[in-house]
Amino acid sequence: MKKTILFYGLAMAALIFLLKYLEYRLFVHDLSTEFYVGIIAVMFTALGIWVGLKLTRKKIVMVNPAFVQDEQQVQRLGISRREFEVLELMAAGLSNQEIADKLFVSLNTVKTHTSNLFLKLEASRRTQAVQKAKKMKLIP
Repeated sequence: MKKTILFYGLAMAALIFLLKYLEYRLFVHDLSTEFYVGIIAVMFTALGIWVGLKLTRKKIVMVNPAFVQDEQQVQRLGISRREFEVLELMAAGLSNQEIADKLFVSLNTVKTHTSNLFLKLEASRRTQAVQKAKKMKLIP
């Protein structure tokens, strides 16, 4: 992040130096101040569009294509669809509040699903539940 900020800072300094050089050497008598303001505005607009596109680009997440979920284990353990969604989000590292927000349920509902998963997977912690689920091939 620091390298990126430093790079952009140096790039902007170079552009400003170039503009000042052009102003004093070439255009100082021929062009008005509005022209220079327009050039700076166009450069900042282009920079803003480029940064906006960089920040809003969709990130591609690679999922293990060789992973096959063991449906028999899911049925044998009696894990419901919603509990399975909570388990996947737990494996992604989300907190209970983040899971509740993502699934549009209350925090208490997530806690209930989590405790049910702990019982079904015979785990006492989230990390242990995720580890056992991966070992049983429930999640990638």
